[in-house]
Amino acid sequence: LQKILILLQVTLSVVVGKTMMILFPNAMKRYILKMGEKSRMNRNPKFSYENWGPTFFSFKYLQFVLKVKWKRLEDEAYEGQAAPNTPVVTLGGEVCHLLDFMKDNRPLILNFGSCT
Repeated sequence: LQKILILLQVTLSVVVGKTMMILFPNAMKRYILKMGEKSRMNRNPKFSYENWGPTFFSFKYLQFVLKVKWKRLEDEAYEGQAAPNTPVVTLGGEVCHLLDFMKDNRPLILNFGSCT
């Protein structure tokens, strides 16, 4: 049921977005560029609006958004329930799953940080 609701929501969003791009191309370009500012996409000199802007609200865009949203359904964590066994990538580039790091009955501690 959740997947059907997501399908309907994303499909409606793509149809409305594509219609708006046809009817109001300049306004939609400004809107998409604003979204690019938030993600800092437009700061990369190798990317111009012409490279990525027209891909918004395309069929490939629809497929990608659906894939991501459906995958996130599997990764939801709820208090008191088992942790999701999400895929992770090691520093060596190997893909494995989070719970692969569990040892016996010892707790698994995740430490998140960043280097800038």
